[in-house]
Amino acid sequence: MTDVAGVRVGHATRIGDGWLTGTTVVLAPEGGAVAAVDVRGGGPGTKETDALDPRNVVQKVDAVVLTGGSAYGLDAASGVMAWLEERGRGVRVGVDPAHVVPVVPAACVFDLGRGGDFRARPSAATGRAAVEAAAASEPGARVAEGCVGAGTGAAVGPLKGGVGTASAVLGSGITVGALVVANAAGSALDPETGVLYGELFQGRVDYPAAHLHEAARGRLAESAAKNALPPLNTTLALVATDAELSKAQAQKLAGTAHDGIARAVRPVHLLNDGDTVFALATGRSPLDAGNPLALNEILAAGADVVTRAIVRAVRAAESVDGPGGAWPSYRELYDGS
Repeated sequence: MTDVAGVRVGHATRIGDGWLTGTTVVLAPEGGAVAAVDVRGGGPGTKETDALDPRNVVQKVDAVVLTGGSAYGLDAASGVMAWLEERGRGVRVGVDPAHVVPVVPAACVFDLGRGGDFRARPSAATGRAAVEAAAASEPGARVAEGCVGAGTGAAVGPLKGGVGTASAVLGSGITVGALVVANAAGSALDPETGVLYGELFQGRVDYPAAHLHEAARGRLAESAAKNALPPLNTTLALVATDAELSKAQAQKLAGTAHDGIARAVRPVHLLNDGDTVFALATGRSPLDAGNPLALNEILAAGADVVTRAIVRAVRAAESVDGPGGAWPSYRELYDGS
């Protein structure tokens, strides 16, 4: 994600004493970025997504919040808004430069109770901690993956989920990156082979040994039986590019990026998912004005990096076995670590 120049990412993570949740903030460069969203899950939890409609007045945003805590966790956006307001970043609403209203789109995943305490969820303070971490990071800093930020309490079917990120540099020189919170009611795992669906799409597959796969299936069945919580989930993604896009073009990018989720998780976009994809465009690299289809390579890359990011999220996750439930990691089951 941070390969897109000017974009920074920060996490705030709470683990222990009933907590297993957190918040991730993607901070746009100074001056903001064109933003859009596409929601396809049947149970989304979002904030300020209507502002991103191409028909509406807001042109740019300064940050996007991805958070745990279900709808309660959307309070994290308030902490990000306060931080931005203190720096005069937002939509100007008066002659005084300090009179701004930061537009901070946000979306949440369901992780309530996974640490053991149903009331342990992100707040405005969590959001502020995440945006401060983003602002303090060095340009291009490596993004922490796995059980951090909004992915702390994530689960993908019976497996532990988390945060993943990936990027690509296109032939045109344009960069496309993605950050995903993999937390799905569906599965990332082919039940017949133990291979991750996203790796089948990528064409680089090492099939697990039969004895490993059988042992993993038994362990997953045991863990699923232990977990009493309903499979209320959501996969969130944010695709960023340094291309110069209109809001309508950014919305198209958010929409096609959902294909990346569908390649890596089956099934998707269910009534108990809230699958949501945001798009950010920083505008540093103009599209080829002579090619009316120049956007296509960005659309294709957006879906590809989302698939790769989901694979990275699942592979980076660590097992959890606590008062809120048990979710083995893919790495422990199939890589022996």
